[in-house]
Amino acid sequence: MIPGTIFDAHRHIGVLPAHPFYGGPAVKPDVTARATVKQLIADLDAEGTERALVLPNYGVPDPAVAFALNDLVLEAAQADDRIRAGLWVSPLPRDEERTARALALAGERGVRALKLSFLLGGRPTDAVCRPGLDRIFAAAERHGLVVHIHTSPGAASDVDEVGHLVEWYASRVPVHLVHFGGGMSGHIKLAGSRFFDWIAAGKRVYTDLSWAIGFAPYWLAREIERRGLGHDRVLFASDQPWGDFAGEHARMRAAAGDGELGALVFRDTFASLYD
Repeated sequence: MIPGTIFDAHRHIGVLPAHPFYGGPAVKPDVTARATVKQLIADLDAEGTERALVLPNYGVPDPAVAFALNDLVLEAAQADDRIRAGLWVSPLPRDEERTARALALAGERGVRALKLSFLLGGRPTDAVCRPGLDRIFAAAERHGLVVHIHTSPGAASDVDEVGHLVEWYASRVPVHLVHFGGGMSGHIKLAGSRFFDWIAAGKRVYTDLSWAIGFAPYWLAREIERRGLGHDRVLFASDQPWGDFAGEHARMRAAAGDGELGALVFRDTFASLYD
């Protein structure tokens, strides 16, 4: 057990099927994935995690797998008050019926977020996605939910693309940008100006630093101190099973410290956003 209060703003439940990623043999890289609520709760107990936002596991190029795990996420949130649920949704026209079923669950007890990722298709600026995005963000606003969005460098998940969602919707709906851009270019775009520009403009934008390159948490913490804003917009996240809880915790604790920023990162911002 790691000492100190820990609220985890991003982790997954569900075991994915083997898949031949990148043209190789079929593999299952998410080796610490949990198939049941009981296993998830055992992990929270072992870590000392007092609150967690739990999302469907995803990664294989079949959105049906992620949609099917919404029921498990909801079961987890309703089994233990420490757990908050994030439901998988998609703006793609081919996923319209499945997303409608997911949004019908948005008012259920324990649901606090809607999860978007363009890794499985579409892009924010694709015109065919805009009606679906409007429906998703309207549902989030109606139910008081956060929209939780994957970021990674290049292609449809780049900050250059995902940033449009902040511009279009984050005045009305909290937007949680996962992975702080997900790599070198994203970190520099966000910490260099954009993250702070959005906050100064009144955008309800948040982030976590799971997957972040080593320098990013320290730089972001220093920029927060230098600029005097953003301290209440950063959350700790493990991204289990794709991240490593102990490693992510150690890196963020070292960067944020044990004072006010550390309390916000590991507890208070989660409490205000997801509780």
